[in-house]
Amino acid sequence: MNTLCTITWKVNPVAFHLGSVEVRWYGILLATGFLLAYLTLQKIFITEKASQKELDRISIWTIVWTFVGLRLGHFLFYEPEQFVTAPLEILLPIHDGKFIGYQGLASHGGVIAIFLFIVYYTWKYKVNFFWLWDRLGIAVPIAAAFVRIGNLMNHEIVGSITTVPWAFDFIHGGFGVAGTLRHPAQLYESIVYLCVFIGLVVYYFKFAKGKVAAGRTSGITLFVIFTARFFIEFVKEVQVPGEVGHALNNGQILSIPIALLGLGLLIYSFVHTYYPEFPFKEEPEPKKDTQTK
Repeated sequence: MNTLCTITWKVNPVAFHLGSVEVRWYGILLATGFLLAYLTLQKIFITEKASQKELDRISIWTIVWTFVGLRLGHFLFYEPEQFVTAPLEILLPIHDGKFIGYQGLASHGGVIAIFLFIVYYTWKYKVNFFWLWDRLGIAVPIAAAFVRIGNLMNHEIVGSITTVPWAFDFIHGGFGVAGTLRHPAQLYESIVYLCVFIGLVVYYFKFAKGKVAAGRTSGITLFVIFTARFFIEFVKEVQVPGEVGHALNNGQILSIPIALLGLGLLIYSFVHTYYPEFPFKEEPEPKKDTQTK
């Protein structure tokens, strides 16, 4: 085995302490990802002269719905017994009376939550569903990329044991992980998400210039990300003991319908091409009276 390039990953998951509270790199990167997604969406709204007031409303509630979906999705798809045995730990960042942060977030749950929020928002405010769905499809991948870097810093969601020369030894990975060489699966996913984000930003601002065919960018995001997720799962360690020995794990099973949805949206965007617009435009500032009085 060529060990010349293997990496001993020693990064401490805890960035610093605030009294007795640990502030982890994961939380910092999660917040950074949300901020960058917001700034991207803000630039999109400015480009299309959309209301900044609506931007703030959409951003705040998207983050709230996404986080709830991430959290509930983890327990629904991976540890459903927790709804009976420890329901409070689903809602609160504690375990055995100790603050541990929100450990356990599922991206599939986040996607479902974003979808439900958009359905609710577009119904309530009479906005075209595809307009918002596609704009979030551009912004969200950067947040997803930073989440996976957060997983890397946390020594979690590690890859399977491997002999590739770029393998990582996750020192803080816990029993059965520390001391073994594994695929940096978090990096694989993060690179895919970052490439999707960069590609869509270039497409939107350089080529589409605010005119996106309904389903185009959201279709690309869902199809590429969850197709990649399906295949990367083959080099990831199983997330829960119940997945051991299965041909496909929960992440792969959940990725298939979302990837197919993305492909369907992408086909739809070419077959039924139309360009929805956002009804709430930024009101122009009143002209100043420069007349001398």
